Amino acid sequence: MTDWLEQFRERGVHQAGHFQLSSGLHSDTYLQCARALMDPAFADELGWALAGAIDVDVDVVVSPAIGGVLAGFVVARALHVPFVFTERKDGVMTLRRGQSIEPGARVAIVEDVLTTGGSAREAADVIEAAGGVVVAWAALVDRSTEDQPLPFEATSLIRVTPQVWDPSECPLCADGVPIVSPGSRRA
Repeated sequence: MTDWLEQFRERGVHQAGHFQLSSGLHSDTYLQCARALMDPAFADELGWALAGAIDVDVDVVVSPAIGGVLAGFVVARALHVPFVFTERKDGVMTLRRGQSIEPGARVAIVEDVLTTGGSAREAADVIEAAGGVVVAWAALVDRSTEDQPLPFEATSLIRVTPQVWDPSECPLCADGVPIVSPGSRRA
């Protein structure tokens, strides 16, 4: 069995420091999945592994842009189903670029990293408004916490439980540790 976390450490995906996450929370750990997905062969391995963990039939894979796009694509490829992505226009998640979801389509939402599930939940709202049905939630990494659990059950290859704080309670801020904002919404 592949130790995905060790593979991520070897590729510089798993990082330690002071980070502002896309959710707005602060953390001592960041997973830069783009580093894992930049190697096509490794991206395919991840896609096949995550696709194999999705235990329901799906008609289409949907990912929120930008972080989830490559992860979703490799999973869709492994499942042999179409891939669609949502993106924000004027701050609102939407389908653009001629992409659509057929009414009744069974959808797997795939992300690179899930922290609060906010972007995935926004994508689900778009899917449901188009008449699709979300039947699976999946991510390369689940980094949700007990204090902020995901609002849905998700499949993942890696489970990481980092320290996460509200910015007003962040001890790294209090210690004056410089912050990095690598997430797609704040980059």
